[in-house]
Amino acid sequence: MQEALREKEIEYEEKKELSEETLADLDNILNRIGIGNIVKIKYYKNRRYIEIKGLVTKIDYIKKKIQIDNESNINISDIINIETI
Repeated sequence: MQEALREKEIEYEEKKELSEETLADLDNILNRIGIGNIVKIKYYKNRRYIEIKGLVTKIDYIKKKIQIDNESNINISDIINIETI
């Protein structure tokens, strides 16, 4: 019984602190990305890291969010890796 309970436990991850260099690199990449680019983003949500691929449909620099495929709204501060495909 206890083994079955352990299998159902969800493993959560702590949000990583990024170095100044990594933050600067991400900022440079974000400044080059535009609507219509296809990207792969790894970001933190609900206490775990998620990777998503898709088309950038909106970038809101005021709210600091990027939208992928008209569905996923990602906080820019939660992104740990982004690359164009």
